[in-house]
Amino acid sequence: MPKDFKTRVKIKAELEDVFAAFTNPFTIELWSGYPAVMSTVPGSEFSLWEGDIAGHILEVEDQQRIVQEWYFGPQEEQSIVTIKLFPQGGNKVQVDVFHTNIPDEAFDEIVEGWNEYYLGPIKEFLEIE
Repeated sequence: MPKDFKTRVKIKAELEDVFAAFTNPFTIELWSGYPAVMSTVPGSEFSLWEGDIAGHILEVEDQQRIVQEWYFGPQEEQSIVTIKLFPQGGNKVQVDVFHTNIPDEAFDEIVEGWNEYYLGPIKEFLEIE
């Protein structure tokens, strides 16, 4: 049975820098340590961590919202990631992540991935004084 995952993180950084950390392949490479294929063009494919995460872009609202489908092999329902960015004033951004239809066998790994390898490193990278 697929599961959903929801989390929220606050990052002390400019909105445009937080948006770039999710959408700009050069910025992604800086925080992840791996080359990335990423764009803001709906319909385009993306790939992170040498293909460990791959999918395609469904929607992008500049500096507000990113919607992606992540590939997990054959599934009845698409696994959709929605990332919303909310400026909090004073150089802070709230990031809400909602990831639907994660296959049961991948759930723990995906949750750890979001926290340890995706959101954690973005926060660390952007909050360097």
